[in-house]
Amino acid sequence: MTTRGAAGQEPVSSTDGRDETGSTTGPATGITIGEALYGLVTLAVRHGPREISLTAASTLPTLDRTGPRRLTDLAVIEGVTQPSMSVLVTGLEQAGLAERRPDPGDKRVVLVALTAAGADYIRARRQAGAGAFADLIDKLPADEAAALAAAVPALNRLRELDSDRRAAAADRPAAAQDPAGPGSGGAAR
Repeated sequence: MTTRGAAGQEPVSSTDGRDETGSTTGPATGITIGEALYGLVTLAVRHGPREISLTAASTLPTLDRTGPRRLTDLAVIEGVTQPSMSVLVTGLEQAGLAERRPDPGDKRVVLVALTAAGADYIRARRQAGAGAFADLIDKLPADEAAALAAAVPALNRLRELDSDRRAAAADRPAAAQDPAGPGSGGAAR
């Protein structure tokens, strides 16, 4: 699909890298690929279980990947305030998907951990999303399906990069996370 830029400017190419005539406009850029992937996000969300918020649904895989975490770390990783994460974790506990437990290395610290029911929930959510994509991929011509298959390693690497970035954010000192610096009245984490 092609749209016109503001004030009659040149046509803006569609997310598939084609211009208004259907011709390829050149190699896909990061933005073009990002737009295509973003357009598919709603498909996965639409077909997943809806018992919990998207932030809660994101927190569970974080716990699955990283193991038990401090509440403050989870708040940073998920990009929410500590009070919001506390409320979210309480809801996950009530649903039986996560639990708070003492840190074996420091009994003063409480860690949030994934429960078996939480792991089952993640698995069901992934299967539902993957199934929705698989149904659509089965409708593609063989060459397009093969192109997607060839992209799987790169897609997995994107997930790893995001996971690494989020984990690094949780491991930074608090002063480094608040660009205004300590004592500036910035958001507490």
